[in-house]
Amino acid sequence: MITVFGTGTGAPLSPDPALSSAAVVVGGRRHLDAAEALLAPGAERVVLGPLAPALDAVERSIEKEKGQGVVVLASGDPGFFGIVRALAERFGPAALDVRPGVSSVATAFARVGLPWDDAAVVSAHGRDLRTAVNVCRAYPKTAVLTGPGAGPAELGAELAHYSADRLLVVASRLGDPEHESLERVTPSEAAARDWGDAVSVVLCLDEKRVLAPVRTLAGPGRPPARWALDEGEFAHRDSMITKFEVRALALARLGPRPGDLVWDIGAGSGSVAVECARFGAAAVAVEKTADGVARIRDNAAAHGVDVRVVHGAAPTVLSDLADPDAVFIGGGGRELAAIVTASARRARRSVVVAVAAVDRVGAVRDALGAAGFVSDGVLLQSSRLAPLPGEVSRLAAANPVFLVWGVRPDADAQSATSVDFLERRSS
Repeated sequence: MITVFGTGTGAPLSPDPALSSAAVVVGGRRHLDAAEALLAPGAERVVLGPLAPALDAVERSIEKEKGQGVVVLASGDPGFFGIVRALAERFGPAALDVRPGVSSVATAFARVGLPWDDAAVVSAHGRDLRTAVNVCRAYPKTAVLTGPGAGPAELGAELAHYSADRLLVVASRLGDPEHESLERVTPSEAAARDWGDAVSVVLCLDEKRVLAPVRTLAGPGRPPARWALDEGEFAHRDSMITKFEVRALALARLGPRPGDLVWDIGAGSGSVAVECARFGAAAVAVEKTADGVARIRDNAAAHGVDVRVVHGAAPTVLSDLADPDAVFIGGGGRELAAIVTASARRARRSVVVAVAAVDRVGAVRDALGAAGFVSDGVLLQSSRLAPLPGEVSRLAAANPVFLVWGVRPDADAQSATSVDFLERRSS
């Protein structure tokens, strides 16, 4: 049996038979020092550094001691982004006796007086920071577990460009009665500081939306019950909107999800950007008309999502944006090929293009192929039921639309890296 103690962020460890009888104790140096008085004098101490060697040491200790106790000391709640995952994978859940402590996330939200059953939690510890940034942009309440090179300064620097209205609460040394601190800063203020290595967690909050309605399912929200929403659920000009049949397939090929960044270029009403945001992706809508920009903002607000709107013409304005996971192009005119080329050079996973003119399909596929994408496409022709006198219906044909998409061949490997939020944190 391996007993895993979470040191929590509150009271110190209490005397326990598992501690006093353990033949081997594994933990970070500070955890071992704190538990020294509770351990048997002859117990072997293994300082926990890189995870793989530590697990090997645990396995050797189990074999050597033949049933004598092994104790692992870990921060916070070891079952929450902690070492329990790695131990269970290696030795099986039945071999573990887990004694959880209070996690840093729970403590940080408690300190600021907010519930966190509706919060998104993402680890930037040893991970690509862009995932945490995109989750912060998409959700009004996010906790970020930090790490070297992915702390408050780096997070603030990214958010200062895209979500300057967010409030960051930097929680340091949680549970230390003498040195614990919580500082409320803007992203720009966070970016300008050297925070050292004592940060426990960073809360990223949209103060206008931090209290969600009561729900029965924990987390930042369920996936939308409906998608490919009817055009009537968006404000638009002269039916200049991606029709729901086209939008349904476009969303399937874009695959928006939490941690992703999606561009909607030539956004018009912003219907694609809004729907991607409803799936939990961070969304940027690029629109060159002033009235279109206002419409997109209104549509985003009406659907309760956060869409960053960029007023300008593509491809020029794209250079100022962070690299996307997926791109939808619904407009472009004579610049379409250049927009597809610029988007494909930077998209990590896919580019989806809606065009009405058959003459442009070849240029779109050429641009995708030149960027190394594997392309495909369909002609969508739909007819909707329309009423006729006498309570009967006819079929009203909609304008045909070509939907062309390209997928980067290594997209699956990139996506697995970017959306794996689980971090085996052991210190």
